[in-house]
Amino acid sequence: MTDVPPGGAEQIEEAVETEPRSFASLLRTLDIDSRLLGMIAALLVIWIGIHIMSGGTFLTPRNLWNLSVQTAAVAVMATGMVLIIVTRNIDLSVGSMLAVIGMAMALLQAEILPDIIGFGHPLMWVIAVAAGIILGAFIGGFQGFIVAYVGVPSFIVTLGGLLVWRGVAWWMASGRTIAPMDETYQLLGGGARGNIGGGWSWIVGILASIGIIWMMINRRRTRLNFGFNVRPVWADALIGAISVGVVLGGIAYLNRYYLPELLARARFEDAGQVYPEGGVNISQGLAVPVLIAIGVTLAMTFISTRVSFGRYVFAIGGNPEAAELGGIKTRWTIVKTFALMGVLVAIGAAIQTARLNAAVSGLGQLTELYVIAAAVIGGTSLAGGVGTIPGAVLGALVMQSLQSGMVLLGVDAPLQDIVVGVVLVIAVAIDSFYRKRSV
Repeated sequence: MTDVPPGGAEQIEEAVETEPRSFASLLRTLDIDSRLLGMIAALLVIWIGIHIMSGGTFLTPRNLWNLSVQTAAVAVMATGMVLIIVTRNIDLSVGSMLAVIGMAMALLQAEILPDIIGFGHPLMWVIAVAAGIILGAFIGGFQGFIVAYVGVPSFIVTLGGLLVWRGVAWWMASGRTIAPMDETYQLLGGGARGNIGGGWSWIVGILASIGIIWMMINRRRTRLNFGFNVRPVWADALIGAISVGVVLGGIAYLNRYYLPELLARARFEDAGQVYPEGGVNISQGLAVPVLIAIGVTLAMTFISTRVSFGRYVFAIGGNPEAAELGGIKTRWTIVKTFALMGVLVAIGAAIQTARLNAAVSGLGQLTELYVIAAAVIGGTSLAGGVGTIPGAVLGALVMQSLQSGMVLLGVDAPLQDIVVGVVLVIAVAIDSFYRKRSV
């Protein structure tokens, strides 16, 4: 055994303390997922790159406001796809389901309910949305039953659903475009009236900031109570400050998107007020579909992390046999997962049809590609057992940013499909890389 010279131990400790920290060790100290950080970095690169190539038009308040609205429906459905993939299944039918559910809600508003309760009835949109959610849960649960109890692979079941429900959507209206939608229902899609204004947006931002701080404090207290490691106080303070800054900064930037003058003038006239001669800036604020997406994200995060159903889903994805032996009703859980996916597709269909103020049989084409890609890019492993809801939402934003940016740059549609396909393959390759490293 080698003797340590006098003062040698102290010198070694000082050398360790003064050794510069690596970036990986800093991430471990901050308890930050490197994949999540990588997605954020990729998103910033995409935004800055497209902004430069578009001549400074991408990162404008108007374009980012539109981007948030365009992302909402895919983000809502991606949160459900996370749980589907976590259970080692897949749902290829979400685009066709969106079409048939959207068509059903449109027919109710445009042709069926007006003869029963009259067009413009205040409950029109409530009945339509409720019917869509019930239909979505039924279709999703039916497909989940075939997967779980009949034993047909989900790939085959939902591939058949992709064809069947697309055909049903066309058959329901014989290829016609069904319009218009109820006026209140249209608010679900955003637009000039489907927003909450600048003042309420600030209130939402402040409440969100308070919620972030409360969750961080509660998380730290819980981990301390159970004896788990916690981040240094400075790390929590830094992450909290950055999170709150991003939320409030985003609200401030989006509030710079004002109503066009004609719409602002009409709003003054409807209120019986005189429009100022010099004009006035009226912030549109957050759009209603964005608020819906935020609400769904919070609810799905709670379900996946705080409810026994969510824990069962991840247990099944981690080891189905062990979950079965542990007393989990694996088949019934899978049915509920597909039914929940159907409910989220119905919410997405409401957003899409409200935004278009119409339903067409071609609604939702290739949506399944974007939803699956959003989940995978967000860190959901196709091998099952791993996935996060916020990651899927961020993945949806990445996918929609690419599509919106390519449209802004005038990229041809075939090339857009090529880019999306390449991004999906790269995302799966990254997932495989991370799984090999974790073995």
